[in-house]
This record gives sequence, C-alpha cells and structure tokens, in this order.
Amino acid sequence: MSRLLHQRHQGFREAEVPLQPIKQAGSFRIALCYPNLYFVGMSNLGFHSVYQMLNAYPDVRCERAFLPDDVDREDLERTGHPLTTVESGTELRRFHALAFSVSFENDYLYVLGMLRLAGIPLRAADRGPGDPIVILGGAAAFLNPEPLAPFADLIAVGEGEALVPRLVDALAGAADARTGIASLLEKDGFYVPGRHAVRYHVDGTVAGYDGPGPVIRQRGWPGQMALPQSVILTPHTEMSTKFMVEISRGCPCMCRFCWAGYNYLPVRAFSRAEIVARAREVRRHTNKIGLVSTAVCDHPEIGAIVDDLAGLDYEVSVASLRLDDLTPEFVLKLADTGVHGLTLAPECGTDRMRRILNKQFTNTDILDRATWIFENGIQNLKLYYMVGLPWETHEDVEGIVTLTEQIRDRMIQVGRARGRVGRIHPSVNPFVPKPGTPYQWLPMEDPKETDRKLQFLRKAFGRMANVDAVIKSARTGVSQSILALADRRVAEALEHSAVQGVDLRRGMKAVGLDPGFYLFRGRGREEVLPWDIVDNGVSKAYYLRELDKSAQEKLSPHCPEIQGCIRCGVCVETPNPSYRLPEKWKALGTSPRYLKVAAS
Repeated sequence: MSRLLHQRHQGFREAEVPLQPIKQAGSFRIALCYPNLYFVGMSNLGFHSVYQMLNAYPDVRCERAFLPDDVDREDLERTGHPLTTVESGTELRRFHALAFSVSFENDYLYVLGMLRLAGIPLRAADRGPGDPIVILGGAAAFLNPEPLAPFADLIAVGEGEALVPRLVDALAGAADARTGIASLLEKDGFYVPGRHAVRYHVDGTVAGYDGPGPVIRQRGWPGQMALPQSVILTPHTEMSTKFMVEISRGCPCMCRFCWAGYNYLPVRAFSRAEIVARAREVRRHTNKIGLVSTAVCDHPEIGAIVDDLAGLDYEVSVASLRLDDLTPEFVLKLADTGVHGLTLAPECGTDRMRRILNKQFTNTDILDRATWIFENGIQNLKLYYMVGLPWETHEDVEGIVTLTEQIRDRMIQVGRARGRVGRIHPSVNPFVPKPGTPYQWLPMEDPKETDRKLQFLRKAFGRMANVDAVIKSARTGVSQSILALADRRVAEALEHSAVQGVDLRRGMKAVGLDPGFYLFRGRGREEVLPWDIVDNGVSKAYYLRELDKSAQEKLSPHCPEIQGCIRCGVCVETPNPSYRLPEKWKALGTSPRYLKVAAS
C-alpha cells in the first residue's frame, strides 16, 4: 500500500462527519469509484445516493475510491502500488465489482486512468475470472454510453434508485458476479455491450446494432425510494460541510439545449415533510443546507420548505434559479437565512436567441428581477451564458455584454443607497450539442469562431468595474463534444490517450479518426445515431418538431402547461403517483395528475 495515499485517505476520514453509520461488513464487496478528485466526487449528490443505497443491503459492503491527485498518482506509478479505497485501503482489484459514477464526458479518460492504476485490464474482453466486473453509471453513461462501451462489463442506464435493487439481486445473489450479469436485461435498463455489435456504413455513420434491442432508461419515484441526500459531511469539497438534499427531479421548461430537461422527465417532487424531517435530524452537525433541483422554484411547497429550514436556523442555498418562476417573496426568504449571492441563467443576451432556445423570459424580465433581487438584500449575482449557439449572430453576443452591464448598473444603484456594492460573476461556456436534445443533429460551431466571441467577451468584461468573469476556452468544448457525440470507435482513441498520456485529439489522430466527423458534420434526420441504443422515452418526432420550431424562433409550452400533456413520449407507462402541480396550474383547473396511462 502506498504510504502517501494511505496518509491522504486517513486525513479524509478524520475530517469526515458520517450522517449514517459506516458499514463494516458485507460478503459482496463493491468499490464505488468517482473518476475525479475527492474534492469533486464528494460534492456529487448522486455519488452519495448510490453509496447510501448500496450500503443499505446487509450482504453488500460498498467503499469509495477517487482519482488520485498528481502527487499521489506519480507516487503510485513510481512505487508500483495499486489504487486503494478510502475506507479500508483495500486494493480495487480485490473487490467483486467496481462501479463508476460518470457525470461528465471530460472524466472518461480518468475512468481508464483509475483502471490502469488499479492494475485491471482496460477492456472488458481482456478481463478474466480473477478480475472485478466494471460497471458504469451516471448521467454521461446513459446519454451516450458508446465511447466507454468496450471498457464496461455492464452499463446501468437511468436513475440509480430504479437500477440498484435489480443490480444487487443479480450480482450479490449469484455464485459469481460475472454469471449474475446474464440475468440483467435491456428492458430493465442494463446494457451489456458484449451482447451488441455495431455495424457501420462505408461513410463511417452507424448502420445499426445487432443484439437484443434498445436499452430502456429507468426512472425512480418519490415515495418508493430514499430521499437523495448527503451521507457524509466533509470540509474537503466545494460545498464544505453543507448538507445537500434533492427536493425534486426533472424540469418542465424544455429548453432545447438542455439534456437534463428531457432526460429527467417527468417532473417528480419529494415531500416537504420528508425533506424537513431529515434536515431537522442533521441540524446538530451543520447549519448549512443546499436544495438541489433542476427547477427549485417549481416545487409545490418550496416557500414552506424554506420557511421551515429558516425556523431551524439553517443558511439555505439553492441551485441555479429559473427567472420565470422567481418571486420577491422567495428571494427575501433566502436573504433572511443569510444568503448573499444567487445564480441565474440568462443563457444568452437577446430575446431572439431565447426564443430559439425556448427560454420564456425577456431581457426586461431579467432586469426587473435583478432589481428586486438586489433590493431584497442579495449582493452578488452569478450569471450563466453560452456562446456558439445555433443560429447565433454577433449581435446576440454583444447582447451578453449589454445585459450584464445593465444588471451591474442596477446592482450599483441599489448597493450605493445601502452603503455596500456587490459583484457580478458572469460564467461563459462554449455550447456543446448533446444527445437527447433537439440539437443532437446539429454540428458544433468552428472553435476559431467561438474563440473570437469568447475573446470579445473577455475584453468587454475586463473593462467593467465590479464584474469578475470566468470564460472558458473553445478547446474545452471540443473534447467534450467529441465524446458526447462519439460512436464506439472512439474507445480506441481513449485507450491510446490513456496509455500514452496524450490528449484526446492526439489519440484520435493516432488511431486514424477525424474529430471533424463528430464535431462539424450535420446529422441526417433518418441517420442512426450512436446513442440510439438507449431509449430515454422522448420520441425523435418530438425532438425534430422542436428543432424546426427553434429554427423558426418559436416558443413551445412547458411540461405540463395549462393545456396538459405536450406529447413528448415519456409518460406512457403509469401515472405519476407523487407530483402535484404548483398552485399556478391548480388555479387554472388543470388536473394534478397529468401523465398518460398506458393502454391496457
């Protein structure tokens, strides 16, 4: 065992505050691996949730492993010691299974890096009876599993709450974990890449898949699963001892660029009673709580939840807030708990661009809300923007500068009257077309053009007082886009990059793949897409209608809007047993159960 890594893990453990008992026994051993640093992985609520779910089984012991930092990695490579877990220091290769939680495409190379440091063959086909099985899950894995498919014995497609019970029954209940895989089926959300062969046309596009058929993405339901929450507090994360809890899942806005909006449908909410009861139990450990959701203000009981948490003397923080549902009352509630900064996502600088994206608010709305955000005691504002969007013009990019300056002016006007002026923090990222959205057929913008736009913004924001901008490079988006849109052949480039220690573009060149094929080529509407192996429930016809409406600068209704179901295709099995529509829809007489029932 590496002494350096052992000391690092010991320091992590000593700083941790477990909110539930740490499991010490279990005949089936799983190492839950996060392919990034401890600081990043322990900030991920999904990672906490799966750790909690696995350790709830009496015969399972789950331990954590993370990507080592550069110092620890170099020590492991120099000494030949293998990668180990945080809890017991056990070598990863001694576990029955490694389960990777993969949230971001840029972490794909780290998956391979961890396998190499553990001394485990990279490709599933090269592993034998003495090796652990390698399971992949997480958002990136179910959006497009193909770039990582050759490295996985099994890919869990969908939400952990629906997948973990079947997974544990199959693997822990079998004489050998590898034989247990045979009972896991595509219809239940389990993708075994070895069962599926990919065929390609001469031009390199996917011709089809030979195998059992598409994998059906699985969803969990409040009332039938544990509340997703932090299970360990630690100062060594971005959240720093903050208790995180998911209050709802899914977003009704149907923004055309947003993979989460489509892939986490339908909207489901956890109850106020459950959220507040757990917060009350945890309060003796921390006074900070974070409410996690893609649509915080859409929770039917959000006002009462914040009131209850304020009554427990919590400082409440929330994820990025939707402008169209934000109210002065809600902002005041947050300010009263000690919040000094909020995050908003204008996404772009003009109303025209927002119609293209299906964002149903205007610059006037943004400025009105910014004014009363500052008037209600919030000093600092973070703003999310993107450039390189479909049908974007330079006037749209200039609009980002104008809008930010106008928001800053409102902040200064209110702040000076109060004797304290805050800061504006724009964050600008290059747009990446994602699978599972209407833009999955579109090419990425030429990075040179995107970089010109980003440089324009750097100079403009640099001249603004009280504005601190974080602006990514277009190069950041290139690797992410390749992996988001890749087919199974890119696995060879990933393997070359991991083994040779080079970046993905060099890996692509070494194996004879053209990045432009994945980045800058529009996809035909009838083309088989690499990620078609996954059925997330939303129909291609719906995506294509939204793509056409985007080009026409037309808005589409939310899910559900006052007219009811928008016919995206997700809700065809069972009615949602838990979600009740917010008051704004109830007042209009809309049924609180809006999902379609499957025909009998």
